[in-house]
Amino acid sequence: MAEQPSALITGITGQDGSFLAELLLGKGYAVTGMVRRSEPDLGCSEHLRGRLALLEGELLEPQTLREAIAHVRPRELYHLAAPSFVPDSWERPAETFAAIAGACAVVLEAVAATDPAIRVFHPASAMIFGAAPESPQRETTPCRPQSPYAVAKLAAHELVGVLREERGLHASSGILYNHESERRPEQFVTRRISRAAAAISLGLQQELQLGSLEAVRDWSFAGDVMEGAWLMLQQERGGDYVLASGAGHTVAEFAERAFACVGLEAERYVRVDEGLKRPPEPTPSVGDPTKARERLGWRPRVDFGELVERMVSADVERLRR
Repeated sequence: MAEQPSALITGITGQDGSFLAELLLGKGYAVTGMVRRSEPDLGCSEHLRGRLALLEGELLEPQTLREAIAHVRPRELYHLAAPSFVPDSWERPAETFAAIAGACAVVLEAVAATDPAIRVFHPASAMIFGAAPESPQRETTPCRPQSPYAVAKLAAHELVGVLREERGLHASSGILYNHESERRPEQFVTRRISRAAAAISLGLQQELQLGSLEAVRDWSFAGDVMEGAWLMLQQERGGDYVLASGAGHTVAEFAERAFACVGLEAERYVRVDEGLKRPPEPTPSVGDPTKARERLGWRPRVDFGELVERMVSADVERLRR
């Protein structure tokens, strides 16, 4: 009988951790999630309680990360725990760098010391490209990060590559573009829009204030992106892969789709708040997923329209309850 595969997930309580855990459990994995001592519940993975093993640990306490890896000795390690709300990085750049680049370094160091055969996934971000000279961006596109968050993500991304090449670690960096779901926290613009469309359709809200409607993003479904992460760790050696839809949409398009899902016209309810506007971005944030499609066989199942509809429908159900 084949040995049951095992995986350790940091960030198990978040959107990505929950979809990844569902995927791995469905494939017969023994899944262990690392949670903060201060977290009484499992967040987005609460519905999986009882099917997961849990370990306590803190992102900014390296010893707890090392102990978790040594205790579980997983075949695969998905290091998803990290700050994800970019504006906060301007207020706490040192903490952001430690939580992203520092924690990634600790994980890779612990794997090298404990069991170099462990396969590691690290989530980089499309924001490493920043003011890149081309769009769409691919794995070889020059990086010009424009926020403390992006700088930290780039440092971790480069570290994964260096230790893969110099130490022979099976470490992969997924360059993730915006990936959404009904589990996305409400401070992100996509959930603000989907929830507002639902609330307005139910008479619970009058309007929605947004910033830059012209901002372009490459949106995918989080569950599809996590399948891409899993596929990376099934390859003979690690690598860097852009995971994106390959299509750019504006915030205005997202709002139009969301309001159309509930039979409303977005322009009647969306108001532009000049205080929320950001400077125009020099390069549209759109990814080229060719490498992932050709080498991993990655095929996203949920397109842009289905993603928006899924999010709005879930918010309608939540608000009705």
